[in-house]
Amino acid sequence: MKWMARAAALLLGSVMLLGAPAPSLARQAPAAGTPAKAPPVPLLWKASGPRGAELYLLGSFHLLRADDYPLSADVDAAFDASSQLLFELAPEEMNSPALATQMAQAALRRDGRLLKDELDADTWRRLQDYAAANGLPIDRLAGLKPWFVGLTISLGQMARQGLDAQAGLDRHLMARAATAGKPARGLESAAAQIAMLDGMSGEEQRQLLREALEQVDKGDEQSRRLHDAWRRGDDVTLWRDMAAQMKRDYPALYRRINTERNDAWLAPLQERLQAGPGATLVVVGALHLLGSDGVVEKLRARGYRVERICSACTPSAHPARRAPAATAPAARSRN
Repeated sequence: MKWMARAAALLLGSVMLLGAPAPSLARQAPAAGTPAKAPPVPLLWKASGPRGAELYLLGSFHLLRADDYPLSADVDAAFDASSQLLFELAPEEMNSPALATQMAQAALRRDGRLLKDELDADTWRRLQDYAAANGLPIDRLAGLKPWFVGLTISLGQMARQGLDAQAGLDRHLMARAATAGKPARGLESAAAQIAMLDGMSGEEQRQLLREALEQVDKGDEQSRRLHDAWRRGDDVTLWRDMAAQMKRDYPALYRRINTERNDAWLAPLQERLQAGPGATLVVVGALHLLGSDGVVEKLRARGYRVERICSACTPSAHPARRAPAATAPAARSRN
């Protein structure tokens, strides 16, 4: 099963949210007559520095539902313990009206060709069918690049399942930090994220669009499986069925949008770990924390103690976590 479009949407989803305002979902009650769900099991780790500094590493899902809130007590405790927060993008960039303009400018074709000119006949036919079924004039897509159309389709399908970009974990915690008066900064810029998307090769862009259209025909199975795995805190499934497949099938793209970004984040994260006592909550896409390329294992490799925080986890619930590190994601505590 191919996961390129969904993986790309979740690895670079924050920049695709286009600066929409965040709702207040922290304590939103379920609708009358609807049984309350247990809070999601968090993908949450704590890294400890030599002078008492702590980093809480929280794996985000960029699109969530209202009933994914409230969060678990583990996340609440990490938030309360932290004096500052780090996100992929700073809140002021995420909430800037200019972000949508930046995305639109990057998505426009400037090579004198139309989208149809670089797509094979079958992909173009599928795109025409999708546009007609969704009331979208095909002429509006003609001047856009395939990466933008593909990610838009994938995020649109996830939205049809009830997953809302405005309800994403990043936005929720940004709003909560603002209310609490806690500083919140970004690990990279929106321009850098957009450049990574726009820097995809022509074949990568076309493949992303093809897979997005294929998943329209298959319904919401992929999005549901990903969201369910995130709710369960199931790092094994997220790694095996998504990140590992993308790494195998699209190694160059995986390296650019995952591994290289993780490497770039290490310097500011280690700077905080080397500081004196104090805690920082780091909120990034969940896939950035998993596997040997993930931030968790990279910090461990540099000698930091990193342990999973999961009150709801039991060894019997996650037997795969006892697998060798070479084949299983970073989910074990090293004391």
